[in-house]
Amino acid sequence: MMKATRLADDVSVLRQALPALPEPVANPALVVVSGLPGTGKSYFCRRLAERIDLVILESDSLRRQLFLIPSYSKEESARLFRACHGLVEELLRRGISVALDATNLEEHNRERLYHIADQCGARLVIVRMEAPPEVVQQRLQRRAKKEDEADHSEADWSVYTKMKSTVEKIGRNHFAVDSSQDITPVIEKIVRLVNR
Repeated sequence: MMKATRLADDVSVLRQALPALPEPVANPALVVVSGLPGTGKSYFCRRLAERIDLVILESDSLRRQLFLIPSYSKEESARLFRACHGLVEELLRRGISVALDATNLEEHNRERLYHIADQCGARLVIVRMEAPPEVVQQRLQRRAKKEDEADHSEADWSVYTKMKSTVEKIGRNHFAVDSSQDITPVIEKIVRLVNR
């Protein structure tokens, strides 16, 4: 009971941090964005949100809603993602499309999201972000200088290299997006898919 109460409280904290929600739709979509730090996940989500009414749940910024000084421990991440998944489910059930902007590197974590989409009757769109390592390194150097105020992540090159070994193959059809190239064609395809 205690755990369920804490989860409900955590979901409530995250919900209160959201901007105004778009109007509900009959067939909401869940866009699961996966990729290492610096591969352009947040940029992709912002570009997509220019074309589709959806809520972006950005794990880096939501983590700071739950934890004043994040430790990035396994336990902290598990609690954050339980809350994120709870919020994803709640929003989809209300007819609100969601993009989850998180590394989402392991298939067993993504499986939970696939299940939520199935349970809610939501259209599932999976996007794997990538970029050449030299491009990622430049981006992460800019991040260290806090050049982009829309960038809420603290992940640096050492986090990128550490996480690289945890990347697991996506077991479902997905879009592979190289963010060092023009991402407009993929955005267009996803917009058509979501609006179909």
